[in-house]
Amino acid sequence: MKNLERTNHVDEISIIPTGGAVGAEIRGVDLALPLDVDCVTRIKQAIWDHCVLFFRDQQIDETQQVRFTQYFGQAVPHVRKQRDRPVEEIFIVSNVKENGEEIGALGNAEISFHSDLSYLRKPGTLSFLYAVEVPRTGGATQWVNCYQAYETLSDSMKERLLGLRAVHRHYVEEQNPPKLVDHPIVRTHPETGHQSLYVGPHLTKSIVGFDEAESRTLLEELYSHIMQPQFIWTHEWQVGDLLVWDNRPTMHRREPFPQTERRVMRRTQIFGDEIPVE
Repeated sequence: MKNLERTNHVDEISIIPTGGAVGAEIRGVDLALPLDVDCVTRIKQAIWDHCVLFFRDQQIDETQQVRFTQYFGQAVPHVRKQRDRPVEEIFIVSNVKENGEEIGALGNAEISFHSDLSYLRKPGTLSFLYAVEVPRTGGATQWVNCYQAYETLSDSMKERLLGLRAVHRHYVEEQNPPKLVDHPIVRTHPETGHQSLYVGPHLTKSIVGFDEAESRTLLEELYSHIMQPQFIWTHEWQVGDLLVWDNRPTMHRREPFPQTERRVMRRTQIFGDEIPVE
């Protein structure tokens, strides 16, 4: 009955900023229904403005999630193989096992700050994650505003970072492309024109042209700066949440949660259409 009683109209959309470093809640949208051009335009602008959006109490199936993703670009199947993918663009993130087999990926451990798929030459742009089951404790996701992190660097550090590139590498070797991938440490967003830091401890491995000690020292200095509380916003998941975030001006991490707790999330993503530029 819900879908018969509601339609999406741009004048019913409310955008409520979190008041934190990033993020806004979008109200007045039922993602089980199609969106018209005006709705998409307003939501897209909200992504550029707030970097992370969340929609509460959504009841959507896999095809509806893919349809929503497609409003913002081409939904692409994840590069990692996964069993039982009737909707190929859907990637399951979960610690649950059925008949001794994992139904998804990424388990229950902490995942440190990163930008999705940065180990690819054309990495992630937008990611979408929908909560099917959430643990009672743990499993929150944190985002860092890398615009703010860059803007608050000293002038001397900004000058030092000009032209520097960093190697990004997945910890599972077979996930990596044959050639090493490096990206600018400071990248420019194609829509906003703003610059942001583009390094994170999970996937950034070294700085091109630096020896190991120099590389590690500078990266640790940048990580220490990025992870200051004023740049971070935390989302506590609820069943029915759908979040979309822009990987270009943000990094994110997942907090660990007990293996005895179930967490099942559906992910879609847009990637492979953009090379980061300084």
